[in-house]
Amino acid sequence: MARRSTSLAFATATLLLAALAGCAPVVDPAPPPGQNNACTKENLTTKTPGKLTVATDEPAHAPWFSENMPSNGKGFESAVAYEVAERLGFARIDVQWIRVKFNNAIAPGPKDFDFTVNQFSISDERQQAVDFSSPYYLVRQAVIAAKDSPIAGATTLAGLKGAKLGAQVGSTSYQAITDIIQPTAKAQVYDNNDDAKKALQNGQIDGLVVDLPTAFYITSAQLKDAVIVGQLPQVGLPETFGLVLDKDSPLTGCVSNAVNALREAGTLAELEKTWLADVAGARELT
Repeated sequence: MARRSTSLAFATATLLLAALAGCAPVVDPAPPPGQNNACTKENLTTKTPGKLTVATDEPAHAPWFSENMPSNGKGFESAVAYEVAERLGFARIDVQWIRVKFNNAIAPGPKDFDFTVNQFSISDERQQAVDFSSPYYLVRQAVIAAKDSPIAGATTLAGLKGAKLGAQVGSTSYQAITDIIQPTAKAQVYDNNDDAKKALQNGQIDGLVVDLPTAFYITSAQLKDAVIVGQLPQVGLPETFGLVLDKDSPLTGCVSNAVNALREAGTLAELEKTWLADVAGARELT
């Protein structure tokens, strides 16, 4: 497997995220610090006064979370959530976590959370139903297969055309199968990645598509007989993760302002080094 240096990957991601700030969802900008107190805890309208309600899926997997306990602050997305909360003036004790299924979180309608963090890729289609913060992570999709699978040695997208592939419902991983790989067999859809992994283990699918950090975690810690076939090429604008909020939420501007401040301060890059340090890179399928 061809690898590039982790430091180069982080540097590239940081530069791209900075450039992508201008491509983020259009939101009402939060006022600069010191101009007024609109983005302070006492002036924010949250689901529970004085508290910040943050959601994620059940289960919450590494490397985004640790031990399925979002509240422990371990894992990249748990750490990002607490950093955003702190920027908004909420202490750790003021953050309360709830569980919301991936598809429910991005469906139209009012939400029970102030924001949710669960590897949600920013897209025009999803922005019709929800708000996104500015991006906090640049992501690529990857294909996992069993070591003895015929597609394990594939180096091109053409090598995946005849494969039966699967992904989580409503995810950009599923969209990558249909839009980028375009296999001859219908893509299989699963309620969550756990179900998709079981399908891979049982030989019901030839390959599983997930984001690259999740692919590294699955192949290193969960499925010892699986390998990363490669990462999919970038099509169009780079894919990025954003925090999800209610459509037209009064918090969107302030949350985006907090994410931007974390990026500018180098905090997001440091959190990547802490929690995603093993994600070096994988060969690209051309």
